[in-house]
Amino acid sequence: MSRLLLTAVAIAAWIMLAPAGGEAAKPKPKPVVTVPAFPAAGPIVVPTTIARAEPRDNGRRVAVIHQFRDDYREQYVLAVAGKIDAHGALWVKLRLQLRPNGTFGWIRATTVKLATTHAAIIVHRGQRKIDILRDGKLVGRAPVAIGAPGRETPLGKYYVTARFIPDDPFLGVFAVETSAYSKLTEWPGGGLVGIHGTSAPQLLGQAVSHGCVRVSNATALLLRKYVPLGTPISIVAN
Repeated sequence: MSRLLLTAVAIAAWIMLAPAGGEAAKPKPKPVVTVPAFPAAGPIVVPTTIARAEPRDNGRRVAVIHQFRDDYREQYVLAVAGKIDAHGALWVKLRLQLRPNGTFGWIRATTVKLATTHAAIIVHRGQRKIDILRDGKLVGRAPVAIGAPGRETPLGKYYVTARFIPDDPFLGVFAVETSAYSKLTEWPGGGLVGIHGTSAPQLLGQAVSHGCVRVSNATALLLRKYVPLGTPISIVAN
């Protein structure tokens, strides 16, 4: 093929690809990012992800979150807010299961599969009561036992990190692990606070535990029915 013919072909290709009217090519629109309704919970879907202090890749590292826990269960997280960075990527703000209580971290939304939560738990430490809610409606209210003086059940906002049927009858017929930590670092799980049934219902309404929230076995079965992984928990003073 002659040089003249090659030049003609190149010019024709340029004309076909160039925008009409000689205008500059318009930039491609950024992809639409869908932000879920918060709070939202779900499992981590990548082997590991880094929770950062700010929603950016070079933010300070707060924690490394693995897809599976040490007990081989899926790692569920609770997101309470979202933010789109300068590159159009969505980040979500997590409540972390980490000391000190109340620690947050940001992860990329692509590393977790989130769905809006529908259940909630409120523990009234002063009243020694628990409220179980579904879509904002009360489905259960019952007395609880709370932490004794010096090992008080911690106030704050947390979430359900695991659900299980205990092997120990002392823990009743059903239990949930929470993201809250008690004052007792030597307690199982490093002091993780649970909400569980009991073999000693006569102690309900008292401050006798090591920080966990004890409920009747009937209430524990309500937790099993209405409270999935990722459910937000509020432990309040009143």
